[in-house]
Amino acid sequence: MKTYNKAISALAAMVLVTGCAKKETAFNDPLLTNRDTTVSPAQDFFHYANGGWFKSHPIPDSERSNGIFRTIQDTINAQIKNICENAAKNKDAAKGSNEQKIGDFYASGMDTIAIDKEGLKPLAEPMKRIDAITDVPSLLSTIGYLHTVGATPAFTFYVNQDDKISTKYAIFLQQGGLGLGNRDYYFNSDAEAVNIRTEYVKHIATMLKLTGTDEATAKTDADGIMKLETELATASRKLEALRDPLKNYNKMPLAKFSADTPNVNWGSVIGTLGIQKADSVIVGQPEFFTALNRMVKSYPAESWKKYLKYNLVSEYASFLKKDIADENFHFYSTVMGGVTKQRPRWKRVVEQTNGMLGELIGQVYVKDYLPKGTKEKLLEIGNNIRDVYADHIKNLDWMSEPTKKKALQKLSKIIMKVGYPDEWKDMSKLTIGNSYCANVMAASKWQYDYMVAKYGQPVDRNEWGMYPQTYNAYYNPSNNEIVVPACNILVPGFEGRMPDDAILYGIIGGSTFGHEITHGFDDQGSQYDEKGNLNNWWTAEDLAKFQAKTKLIVEQFNKFEALPGKFVNGDATQGENIADLGGVVMGLEAFKKTAQFKDNEEISGFTPTQRYFIAYGYAWMVNIKKEALSQQIMTDVHAPAQYRINGPLANIPEFYKAFGIKPGDKMYQPDSLRVVIW
Repeated sequence: MKTYNKAISALAAMVLVTGCAKKETAFNDPLLTNRDTTVSPAQDFFHYANGGWFKSHPIPDSERSNGIFRTIQDTINAQIKNICENAAKNKDAAKGSNEQKIGDFYASGMDTIAIDKEGLKPLAEPMKRIDAITDVPSLLSTIGYLHTVGATPAFTFYVNQDDKISTKYAIFLQQGGLGLGNRDYYFNSDAEAVNIRTEYVKHIATMLKLTGTDEATAKTDADGIMKLETELATASRKLEALRDPLKNYNKMPLAKFSADTPNVNWGSVIGTLGIQKADSVIVGQPEFFTALNRMVKSYPAESWKKYLKYNLVSEYASFLKKDIADENFHFYSTVMGGVTKQRPRWKRVVEQTNGMLGELIGQVYVKDYLPKGTKEKLLEIGNNIRDVYADHIKNLDWMSEPTKKKALQKLSKIIMKVGYPDEWKDMSKLTIGNSYCANVMAASKWQYDYMVAKYGQPVDRNEWGMYPQTYNAYYNPSNNEIVVPACNILVPGFEGRMPDDAILYGIIGGSTFGHEITHGFDDQGSQYDEKGNLNNWWTAEDLAKFQAKTKLIVEQFNKFEALPGKFVNGDATQGENIADLGGVVMGLEAFKKTAQFKDNEEISGFTPTQRYFIAYGYAWMVNIKKEALSQQIMTDVHAPAQYRINGPLANIPEFYKAFGIKPGDKMYQPDSLRVVIW
């Protein structure tokens, strides 16, 4: 899955790509103007391809990063703003209609006077439940209840397809409950991590004061919450350890799980979570729940109550009164992300409205903003990528015929969902009123209930996990499917012009379809069969060869020093790195079949191959603040954008030929270290 939303210039027209461009060069070609020609492509292709744009577009104070992804999000936000404002203006919209829900949700978020006046009133019922805790059973019941209203204390819970039986939904319980997100923040000894821990305790104390606790008590309580979270973090696995689907799949009867953790009546907890008849659970990290079993008794009820109150307020802080929202922004955006200024309120509310009601907004978006023929064009590109993928598998020199047969079978069964769903989710039971926080809670509750209701039902393989206006894509191993929303048809910087095939296949083909298909064959996806089940389809010899190749890409990325003393985590990011490499290779192979490539057509002075690689560099044009970059290295399974370009390209012979890469250049990798997988 891509970590960033691709982007388009705010002034760029959104065009449907339907074919190869005419041979014209008298236009403001972004591939030409975005470059920094003071940088050699042989030394740093990322800055060569994008550095000119970075110099003229500094990162705004209100953003963690800037680049192609940020600008397209601004464009999409402007479109969604129109949808929201038009809905809000219609005072005659029928109660319960999609238009009423969109309009009232947006209007409630823009009404800062009403939000400040409400204070903590929307959280009154959950707070009352927390205050009523007296013992372990009431503690566990309250933790379960808080999950149903959008909070996430103590652990992670969700319903999804069983990894080994993809036709059935299962209950998943995993580690969680950490305010800092990643367990390493609680233990790393570098100055930045130490400072974040110090600031986090201050932040907790400030949040407690803003909710009515006196200063002295708030400081003591903040220390206690940090102690509790640190013990949860001690029992949590590292980011890279969460990548192994087998080691994080521990299915057991509910009775056995309860016996292993006797202080927790999981039957009762899961009932509170909304599932009354559960026979088994899939436990991600059993050692975490062993620790939680101990902690529900070792920490007194009062300690848990303080932790739960903070967790609840923190979850909804952005939708509460100004002083709480500002403090939440200060810690999570400024201290951890380097962002010193909040976005305009309309942008924040638009993104939240879309996040909660995207299913409703998407229906308007498809009708009013989507070019005709989007689905057909996306499928055309996707099928071209799949065809060259099949050719590559057939010609692999390291894989035996039996495994090739299985790989080709899986490839042929990949479902491509493109554009938008044929059927929309029914949100008729969701009620939206005038309270912003209450509306967010109601929408969160609807989404939670929708998820829980799946348990015991047939798996709906037609369901989408993204909206058509979401500029991103994903691979779902349990369905063996890729999902490419409609926005991926957009190509930046071509005001009314058809983009040429080098751009089509560098961006839509390589970094989208090729990337997502390769996720079916990365270190995780390769463990699932064509039906979406966690099931080994490899011969032992082929699997060993594959793992040796993935080890090489891990070693490559471990060497990238993103910040002084901070290196990319090659283990944690290997799935995305494998997908990036596979994507750019397959995009290039599909591009070679086009007339532009066969005719050796030059555009803006670039050969077809040069133009393809610069287009791929454009697809990941992101400049990021050092604080946000540090956080990404700690918490994200995606490598920083710079290495998503320089990393895979350094393994591709055609890149070396196109830009004259030679031994001694920074982009050069000796043959023995180049990674060739798919």
